[in-house]
Amino acid sequence: MNISSYVVPLLLALTAIYALTKKVDVYDALTSGAREGISVLVRIFPALAALLSAVYMLRASGAMELLTAWLAPAMELLGVPSETTALMLIRPISGSGALAVGSDLMATHGADSYIGRVSAVMLGSTETTFYTIAVYFGAAGIRRTRYTVPAALAADLAGFVFAAMAVRIFF
Repeated sequence: MNISSYVVPLLLALTAIYALTKKVDVYDALTSGAREGISVLVRIFPALAALLSAVYMLRASGAMELLTAWLAPAMELLGVPSETTALMLIRPISGSGALAVGSDLMATHGADSYIGRVSAVMLGSTETTFYTIAVYFGAAGIRRTRYTVPAALAADLAGFVFAAMAVRIFF
């Protein structure tokens, strides 16, 4: 057995010992934390369900392929392979959807191909913007995002473009 098998039990034991020395009611802290977590889940669940439903509807309806074809000339102008356009559209909404698109790209073109490498760097250098905003702003009770969405989407676009440039330069 290796040392990593002991990390979680050791952390739990150390936490229990620390709580005993500080005279903290661990069970009460655990249940109140779970109660708070469930209330956060109830608040953010509708936004998460809507985002995931929208992603699956876009893919199933063929709208994603239509948007990909429509945006292909702009992507080529930016130096981004047009095959990665679907990844660019899905990534700000859904991490699992983007991972599925990235896996499809790598299976089709190869993981060591230019498109495979660009999609891998895109997955690692961008964020699921709308998911993150829904979770964190929903948990904090923030209703107006103000400049957050445009700034985050601009950062995602920069990440996509620079991913393609970095792969072209370094690989």
